[in-house]
Amino acid sequence: MTSSDSDEREPLLKTEVNKRSKMAAKKGVSGSRPMSREQLRVVGCILMCELCERLTYYSVTANVVLFCTSTLKLESTTAATVSLVFSGTVFIIPVIGGYIADTLAGKYNTILGSGLIYVLGLFLLPASAYNYEDIFGDDGDGVNYDLSTEMRRVYYFMGLVFVAIGTGGIKANVGPFGAQQVEDLGPEAVQSFFNWFYWFINAGSFIAFLGVAYIQQNISFSLGYLVPFISMILALVIFVAVKSKYKQTPPGGSIIVDSLGVCCDANCRSFDRAIKENGGRFSAEFVGGVVAVLRVIPVFLLIILYWAIYSQMQSTFFLQGERMNAELGSITVPIAVLNVFNTVIILLLIPIMDKFIYPLLAKHNRSPTHLQRIGFGFILSALSVLVAGILEIIRKQDIADNGYITQTLSEKEFNASRISIFAQVPEFALVGASEVFASVSGLEFAYSQAPSFMQGLVMGLFLMTSGIGNYVSEAILEIVKAASGTEPPDAWFPEEMNDGKTEYLFFMLAGLMALNTLIFIVVARAYKYKEPEEKAYIEIEKTVDPGKPPLYDAVMGHHHENPGYFGDPESTKL
Repeated sequence: MTSSDSDEREPLLKTEVNKRSKMAAKKGVSGSRPMSREQLRVVGCILMCELCERLTYYSVTANVVLFCTSTLKLESTTAATVSLVFSGTVFIIPVIGGYIADTLAGKYNTILGSGLIYVLGLFLLPASAYNYEDIFGDDGDGVNYDLSTEMRRVYYFMGLVFVAIGTGGIKANVGPFGAQQVEDLGPEAVQSFFNWFYWFINAGSFIAFLGVAYIQQNISFSLGYLVPFISMILALVIFVAVKSKYKQTPPGGSIIVDSLGVCCDANCRSFDRAIKENGGRFSAEFVGGVVAVLRVIPVFLLIILYWAIYSQMQSTFFLQGERMNAELGSITVPIAVLNVFNTVIILLLIPIMDKFIYPLLAKHNRSPTHLQRIGFGFILSALSVLVAGILEIIRKQDIADNGYITQTLSEKEFNASRISIFAQVPEFALVGASEVFASVSGLEFAYSQAPSFMQGLVMGLFLMTSGIGNYVSEAILEIVKAASGTEPPDAWFPEEMNDGKTEYLFFMLAGLMALNTLIFIVVARAYKYKEPEEKAYIEIEKTVDPGKPPLYDAVMGHHHENPGYFGDPESTKL
């Protein structure tokens, strides 16, 4: 990955570009102004809303595998599939959520409407877990008033569907909506917002994995699922509290349909021919936006495998943890609590990077680009599954040498190694550290590399990489089961991990991620960043062709010594 000049390091989108360019010309674009009290209040509400929403989401996902095996009576491998498919769907839906926000409802209305759907799903989850005999008792006629396992499955899976729709609609829009509130303060403000946005995400997950997961595993799932229901209602209350203070961008037309029209007009050769001035049907601004989306797709495709590795925390890492000693004195530690170490690393590392490391590197003109940071995150994620594979060998050797212990987790028994579950901390911490670079930088990269009228769509595409990553992870598990079989001792992913060779699966994932990183380096070296729109406008005010719309030159990169993202007029040829 190559370094870029200072313009490429700090890309920034603007929603009201003409207005922003004039403001930038007056105050310069190199620095960021401090937030006003009103902006602090608005951004604070958005961040607290995100904290509550993420607390809600991670409270739902923390013990999916355990709830499916203990209450819904599903096999471990099936439970892992449920977890991966649910998580995958959650990150596919943002594409639809971004489309609705961009073209129909706007970000605010989409976030609010999605939140209401979210609440409906959260009502069904405790309903699927509750013991109804506690309410209705026994009237002596032998009638069982409790739900059957089949009905619990129906309630639970319906709840997951509504939760997926709700959180998916929110995820595509709340980040860009928050950044939109501070984007007139400069690129540093946007980068700082995304850093703290991710910090609040992980503060919510910290509470979920440390507190709510304990309630679910050791007290009851019905109470444990009631907490996220209340948390999401609180999130919506906080979100609407400052409605009148939000900066909002009105929705436009059908971006997806028009984008396809641009590709048809371009005829897979030159996108210049889709521009009105050249006989096409679309403005230069819109054609430039479509090209921007197409340019980031190779990067997004290579991020997919990163999310496949990330998803192991909720599937294979969780299954591994169930078979390790979860006792800490007289307390049975929730398996999901290991995610806390993932979160703690993020909570500590983000402020360090935001306040010390990145400013120090910038001071010495060594600021890493978005893609360099993402690539470093890839390396850390590969190390996480490598460490998991080594631990799996040690764990099974301990069982072979010392025998296993039997432990009960949410009324289900597991044969476990005597090695403490906290031996998993390094693999979770490495994933957490990788997020600070791959995920945070990926969010900022997605936000910065397309025009404002495509923010929702591009953010949705970025989030979709996580969903596809979960599906890829599931596909890998299915391929492994088909290739190695499901019967011990040769199976790589059997129903009982103690009897198989799951370490081979972990090592394979590490190897795939290493290969993916090498390809990513090649793509990153060839990538040209989109220039900040404010600077583009300032540069072209002196030389802009009055016969063309100002955004034509800003988007297409004319009149710059460093044309940046789009380069010369021929740069619209892919």
